[in-house]
Amino acid sequence: MGAGFLISIGEPLFHSDPEGLIGKQALRGRRAFQVDVAMPPSLTLYELTGADDDLRFSPHCWKIRMALLHKGLEADRRPWRFTEKDAIAFSGGATVPVLVDGDKTVTDSWRIALHLEEHHADRPSLFGSETGRSYARFVNSYADTVLVAPLRHLLTLDILARVHEKDRDYFRASREKRFGQPLETHAGDPAVHIPAFRAALTPVRTVVAEQPFLSGAAPAYADYCAFGALMWARCVSPLRLLEKDDPVYGWRERMLDAFGGHARAAACTEQDA
Repeated sequence: MGAGFLISIGEPLFHSDPEGLIGKQALRGRRAFQVDVAMPPSLTLYELTGADDDLRFSPHCWKIRMALLHKGLEADRRPWRFTEKDAIAFSGGATVPVLVDGDKTVTDSWRIALHLEEHHADRPSLFGSETGRSYARFVNSYADTVLVAPLRHLLTLDILARVHEKDRDYFRASREKRFGQPLETHAGDPAVHIPAFRAALTPVRTVVAEQPFLSGAAPAYADYCAFGALMWARCVSPLRLLEKDDPVYGWRERMLDAFGGHARAAACTEQDA
């Protein structure tokens, strides 16, 4: 017999067998026996990290980290740096997050979310419905464009200071090519970009002023999409981007406390007041 474990009489074999009826029928007596149980496939998540392995700052990786917590799934979270392209070459891509789920490899945070929803359908839904999925898709696009635009100005120099030494030349060259200007010029004046960021949060602010989360009474993937951008800032920058009387601040506090305070306990540069 292969690997298994002992189950005593009446212990449920499956979550769907709360009375232990399957176990009772299989045992046919008051004794223990060994059964082969297929364990869930192991999950591995590659996450962007800084010089400190614990500083995982990618907004897209944070979306998936929160999604895994939502699903109640554990993953081996492996640190990855910008210049370590060979480490994820097997994925066919050059960026993270990368999720390995058994024999499947998935790239891109949105595709990973869809994979988790489809292949772990027995776990809590990330979307709740097709309408919820469409809503989350919209929030994901909003976060990746409208929210990220002012944050790029605010965070670029902080990221440069916190990436590993071997990544700094790559980060500077690739971002200056993307932005078409030196990083110092692109960073500009926080007094200009912080108000722009707060204005970009208006859709989030309008919703969470009236309900606890973007998704209603409890967080779901739409929340994780917007929250990823705020965790990006929290991880790398000491800047205070939100006022405490802002409804978005309260929403972010609730997100930081979700899942036993997982995000609040993560390594970050921002200091809690």
